[in-house]
Amino acid sequence: MDPSGGCPHADNARLLARGAVAPVVLPGEVAGMAVLGHDALREFLAHPDVAKNPLHFTTLQTGGIPAGWPLKTFATVPGMTTADGADHKRLRSLVSRAFTARRVSELGPRIEELTSELLDGLDRAAAEGDGVADLRTHFALPLPMGVICELFGVDAGHQDRLHHLSDQIVATDIDPAQASAANHEMVDVLADIVAVRRKNPRDDLTSALIAAREENGDRLGPHELLGTLMLMIIAGHETTLNLITNAVRALCTHRDQLDLVTSGRASWADVVEETLRWDSPVSYFPFRYPTRDLTLDGTVIPKGTPVLAGYSAAGRDPKTHGPDADGFTLTRTASARHLSLGHGAHYCLGAPLARLEATVALERLFTRFPRLDLAVPDAELARHASFVGNSVRRLPVRLHG
Repeated sequence: MDPSGGCPHADNARLLARGAVAPVVLPGEVAGMAVLGHDALREFLAHPDVAKNPLHFTTLQTGGIPAGWPLKTFATVPGMTTADGADHKRLRSLVSRAFTARRVSELGPRIEELTSELLDGLDRAAAEGDGVADLRTHFALPLPMGVICELFGVDAGHQDRLHHLSDQIVATDIDPAQASAANHEMVDVLADIVAVRRKNPRDDLTSALIAAREENGDRLGPHELLGTLMLMIIAGHETTLNLITNAVRALCTHRDQLDLVTSGRASWADVVEETLRWDSPVSYFPFRYPTRDLTLDGTVIPKGTPVLAGYSAAGRDPKTHGPDADGFTLTRTASARHLSLGHGAHYCLGAPLARLEATVALERLFTRFPRLDLAVPDAELARHASFVGNSVRRLPVRLHG
């Protein structure tokens, strides 16, 4: 895997032509596998002999993974993404009780209000920049970051630092010292936030997670609480940031599809689902481990191998999405079959919030600025320095054509 990331689709196509499962070399010369095909990935994500707990990661358990390995947080952070079975069910239940559908639905008016404020700011930034503004910086980032921080009661003063640290944690080209420092600082910042909420609880999810307990009195442990907050804040803004960015890029480079929406022949929800399929916000997500030698689509994945879930590849698998899988088509009936929000027990808990934020953001953006277009050719935009996240670093746009 290229630690510097880049656009994954050409490499994905080459790998898919060979098969649905491929051996990969992770940073640090760690041997792994990637599941790329849609059907194979769907089977793998829900397979009873596949685990998330790092106790099943053979190279980690035998001491072959250094402390500053850039992917170590994905493997070891305490919480839902590294738990299985009853332990995963317990953690998800505790979080779900705080992350209720009622809370998400109640965020609708605030998302609308914040979107309007950010569009004003985007317009001002463009006016100051000869008509060009970075949509990612001024709109796609602060919307989900503002929402997730309000949801968890995180003061606005922490937001820029939390995003910077999140970027470092999901980077795959970072050096060991930087990776360790970013993880330690993230834990320190989150611990400070938790300490404040213990003393002064409010009507937010951090306070709710601190107070949450199962019927038998079980609470989130201190490390589980911090790990859960890390997961929610990173996943709660990085993925939606990429989703909004990628959707705007797709619509600007496929004006015929934008016309379908503005003429009422397709919906903004269709845009969100097709973007999730066509240009998944997450390209390869670490990790799952077979608990026995597992044969998938004719390929053996050895027990204890770290496996990447290849969401960006599965979204363009021609065996599932047809010979035009590379096309961005809002009327595609199979779009709902994408796996970009996961599948099985670990299906994304924040999926309703991400869909709500992206739908509101795109509708309001193109209603306010119907002539919005890219200020730089899409092929020239610098990509993420990560094979986990899938997007561009900046998105310069002209708001008025």
